Amino acid sequence: MTASLLRIGARGSKLSITQTTHVRDGLAATLGVSPDALEIIPITTSGDRLQEGRLIEAGGKGLFTKELDEALLDGRIDLAIHSLKDLPTHLPDDIILACVPEREDPRDAFVSVNAKTIADLPPGANVGTASLRRQAQTLYARPDLGVVTLRGNVDTRLRKLEAGDAAATFLALAGLKRLGLAERVSSLIDPDYMPPAACQGALAITSRTDDTATRDKLRGFQDENARIEIEAERAFLTALDGSCRTPIGALARVNGDTLSFMGEALTPDGTARWRRTGTVKLGSNPAETARNLGFRLGHEIRDEAGDAIVMDKA
Repeated sequence: MTASLLRIGARGSKLSITQTTHVRDGLAATLGVSPDALEIIPITTSGDRLQEGRLIEAGGKGLFTKELDEALLDGRIDLAIHSLKDLPTHLPDDIILACVPEREDPRDAFVSVNAKTIADLPPGANVGTASLRRQAQTLYARPDLGVVTLRGNVDTRLRKLEAGDAAATFLALAGLKRLGLAERVSSLIDPDYMPPAACQGALAITSRTDDTATRDKLRGFQDENARIEIEAERAFLTALDGSCRTPIGALARVNGDTLSFMGEALTPDGTARWRRTGTVKLGSNPAETARNLGFRLGHEIRDEAGDAIVMDKA
């Protein structure tokens, strides 16, 4: 049996395998090899086993990366594919964010059996979500609505919606498109109304820091605009000490040599919101410029809001 050129680790969920297969095929084309030369190795994570409750009650974003990190460090895989919004802002020692492929549409989608938009929901209707950001944004926009926890993979959440567990939910458009479920979208959320999760729509390829051979193979696959955008958004999270206990939305967009950014943080109950926007010329070091913008705007919000944006651990 011929050894694989690269061993790619991914969560075992349907969405993860679908998007990893897309990455594998694109990377194979970049390298000029058959996709069969790149082996996908499914790995079940702690987050995949969590079907009830919120991430904040079980350990946060790291639940979706821990087992993949261990497989990287043990040498069982050469690289790992993550949804970038699930990637903690601080990576383990000896692991690096090696590559960011082309980004899919970052917007949220509103999904409902009966309503076209969030404005169409009757007072008292329940919106289902396990995202603290989406909860806070929903209550800020419509304090007359209720929010219930809705967990599970995309198919599970859609089934729960149809079963009447909630009147509506929000899902990442990128995931619906990758799964061929874009027709389930009732309407798209304008980021000016509700910014998506930082790095939504983007994928992360991580590798061992000292594995220069693998990192060299990834160089031609990175989308530089996507990398610049996520550098700004992750810096914003870092400045806010962003975690699953902090409702944060952020979106950076590159247009030629200009980067525009909008980010917000809210109280978990949606009663208050702090928002910042900014535009910069990217110059000779665009990644650093992007990070500086995200840090600055995030610190401005943190200084103003304090701990009001952090969900009580009790």
